[in-house]
Amino acid sequence: MPEICQFFGIIIRMFFDEHNPPHIHADYQGNKAVLDFCGNVLKGDLKSRTVLKLVRE
Repeated sequence: MPEICQFFGIIIRMFFDEHNPPHIHADYQGNKAVLDFCGNVLKGDLKSRTVLKLVRE
């Protein structure tokens, strides 16, 4: 999966031709979440509100 960004140990990945709705995959210390482009968590959990806030920003 192509890596878009990496910061503070958070990795953001995205496939350009994956299923709808458009979304990103965020990975932090083994915790994973799928978020839409509005920042809503579609699947998974990052186990940290601070990390989730950074991903949403």
